[in-house]
Amino acid sequence: MANRRRGRPEAFTLVEVLVALAIISIALLAALRVAGGGTSSVGELRARLLAGWVAENILADQRVRGEWPPTGILKGTQSQGGFEFSWREEVIATPNAAFRRVDIRVFAVPDEAHALAHLAGFVVRPVGGSR
Repeated sequence: MANRRRGRPEAFTLVEVLVALAIISIALLAALRVAGGGTSSVGELRARLLAGWVAENILADQRVRGEWPPTGILKGTQSQGGFEFSWREEVIATPNAAFRRVDIRVFAVPDEAHALAHLAGFVVRPVGGSR
């Protein structure tokens, strides 16, 4: 018993325990905030991925039809992965008369303030097609 200190027990005091609990709770709250931010980012990334697929489908459909698209703006809606998207396709003439530029922007249906996806592509005039 010669190694035992007198006057101070060998246990943590209440203040030490409270300080340790405060540090742990702050660290856990910070980790929870980071995890919550990552969860909301996943939803945004999924919507952007699906919107990109909508844009690619519209451009592929334009090419498969094999028609020479008139210049102008066309709008519509399309469902993808359980989400509803609205899209705007703008066909623009190019300096080369054999090509037309197609710009496609895809928006979330309730919030059409900013585009989730933007795709630019080109359509070639079909062989034997008129101007």
